[in-house]
Amino acid sequence: MTKIIRFTLVALLVCAACFAVDTRFWQQGDRSDFERGTLTRLSLRADGRVFLAPEFTEIFDSTTPYLWTLAADSKGTLYTAGGGSGSGSAKVFAIDRNGKSRTFAELDGLEIHALVLDANGVLYAATDPDGKVYKIGGDGKPKLFYDPHQKYIWALAFNSKGDLFVATGDQGEIHRVDPSGTGSVFFKTEETHARSLAMDSHDNLIVGTEPSGLILRISPAGQGFVLYQSPKREITAVAVKSDGAIYAAGVGNKTAVAQAAPPPPAPAPAAATGPGNGRNVPAVGTPGPSLVGGSEVYRIDPDGAPRKIWAGAQDIVYAIGFDSAGLPLLGTGNRGKIYRLDSDTLNTLLVDATPTQVTGFGRSPTGELFAVTGNIGKVFRIGPGFEKSGTFESEVLDGGSFTYWGRINYRGAGKISVLTRSGNRSHPESNWSPWAPLQPDRSAAACDSCGAGRAVSPSARFLQYKIELTPGAGETAPEISYIQVAYLPKNVAPVVDAVDVTPPNYRFPQPVLNIPPSTSITLPAIGQEKSTPSSSVETGSSQSMNYAKGYEGVRWLASDENNDTLVYRVEIRGVKESAWKLLKDNVKERYLSWDTGAFPDGEYVVRVTASDAPSNPPNQALSASLISDPFLIDNTPPQISNLTSSPVAGKLDIRWTARDARSTVDHAEYSVNGGEWMLIDPVSRLSDAPEEEYHLVIDRPSADEQVIAIRVSDEFDNQAVDKIVVK
Repeated sequence: MTKIIRFTLVALLVCAACFAVDTRFWQQGDRSDFERGTLTRLSLRADGRVFLAPEFTEIFDSTTPYLWTLAADSKGTLYTAGGGSGSGSAKVFAIDRNGKSRTFAELDGLEIHALVLDANGVLYAATDPDGKVYKIGGDGKPKLFYDPHQKYIWALAFNSKGDLFVATGDQGEIHRVDPSGTGSVFFKTEETHARSLAMDSHDNLIVGTEPSGLILRISPAGQGFVLYQSPKREITAVAVKSDGAIYAAGVGNKTAVAQAAPPPPAPAPAAATGPGNGRNVPAVGTPGPSLVGGSEVYRIDPDGAPRKIWAGAQDIVYAIGFDSAGLPLLGTGNRGKIYRLDSDTLNTLLVDATPTQVTGFGRSPTGELFAVTGNIGKVFRIGPGFEKSGTFESEVLDGGSFTYWGRINYRGAGKISVLTRSGNRSHPESNWSPWAPLQPDRSAAACDSCGAGRAVSPSARFLQYKIELTPGAGETAPEISYIQVAYLPKNVAPVVDAVDVTPPNYRFPQPVLNIPPSTSITLPAIGQEKSTPSSSVETGSSQSMNYAKGYEGVRWLASDENNDTLVYRVEIRGVKESAWKLLKDNVKERYLSWDTGAFPDGEYVVRVTASDAPSNPPNQALSASLISDPFLIDNTPPQISNLTSSPVAGKLDIRWTARDARSTVDHAEYSVNGGEWMLIDPVSRLSDAPEEEYHLVIDRPSADEQVIAIRVSDEFDNQAVDKIVVK
């Protein structure tokens, strides 16, 4: 679907529910959306189009862990081989055109990675480790044909003259063997492994290597030329199209390998062979660390120009083949997927196979396409027809809370059925509702190729939809490219999680004010242990307050399960009162400060009410409240009494009493003749009571008149001043 079509479709669908301000839409139309679900007998193109997959029919189960190679003779007999059974011998299997299978030959070795037929239909097989090439007669009896004295043989190919070419490792050599079995080194790649091999129409060898990730062309005369050096470590597969274009698959991250640089591991036991052991090179004891970084596929045009045309971060490409239209097919692991490259920018997940690796392709003389797999080693026929039906099960939609399900719109063609089920467990394992088809919706579709219906699954938190595609006689092949689910979570009341009364005599600043930091404090995060506010304290809450005598503040935490917009109502009440008095309504911030001058001294509480009215119709809006702990309003200064002075031994003895009606006396100061204020401790040394006694002894003043001022402050910064005159 083009961007313009999709935008128009979404706009039309949303308009149908434009009066439901909280209706939400779950839209799926991209490849990534459908990849998160489960495709069964369906193909998925990169543009989000889903359609019936080609038939993928199992024709043989080898009961061995892996099959790596496939060849077909002129009679339609398929030959396949692999390994990993741990039996001590490598088996070649034969499947006739009627599907009857048998063990055709048994060879010394643990695995067979390459089978090839010569022009006369004679089968050749290469074994690992201690690689050897065997010629197998029509009676299934093998005979050693050639020993390259190499540990691995990765691939075999015949040229037009009947010479056999053998790609090997650990020395990365290509050997040429004539029809009599006499052979020698034809080309040294200077790499560890000549990992993959193909022959073009001019008898040029196309070779992929490891660890430098080279794609080489080797002429019939043995002259090599690097067509492309891949950024990947290993070229696992090469294939030549009929027009001369070369396709190659690279895997493994060179950087990651260089950083790790471990020594080559010892040979693994037979039971651990193949990609199931976490290695991308499927062989016993293959050197080098495990490769990371996914795969890339390159095309080298007949003129030699290379281009990357595909990349998969989670897939390892093991094989490249071609469909009947000449489009490249990629066999991958470890998710068992077959991709088709429709163009340089468009590809299709063609088949999602049950085995975890698709390791090779082969074609019969009649054009039938086959694939071999690993975990478990099987042979499948691909096509030529399409599956009779296919399904897609979506990922689970989480409404967040109890949710109502509405209209489901989709865009597609052919016979499409949409079903839903719902439940209150995150995984639809049990105790969900059964699958139910959509209820027909008489509303007009948004486009000619669109359909719609209403979900009848019961309201719940979770929903899953399923799409069934079925071809009809004479009808358009079914496909789907877009689906939209309308849903409405039931409104849930907001929650006021905490209410915190701030220190007295501070207010939250107005946005336009710019108060110097020295006149502000920073509050600790709600829920942390409170301490005496300080202008230099860093709390992490980033809520600053400015000094303002007589002001009080409150802040709160609130949440809403529906993510609704909230507004707040703040009220105050004396502890011994019954009626709430409004401080401010329709507060959008989560804090408020006010002048307490109009409130008599005493204990009060604040109630914060959160409402989700901005996001809901009036008859559906909900609210919730929380009351603060009691706090004190005290605007009355302490009293100074019994202020006296008397001369004692040349000194002046001054005494007084300070008392506050509501709070603790915080500190006292004195000043002589208007000088600097000096702190004085109470007689008890601790300022921890509403009444404190003070005793001050200072030098006796001169003969001139002296004024001694006394200032007392309570914990709310209310102050009282008195004086005594001494002559």
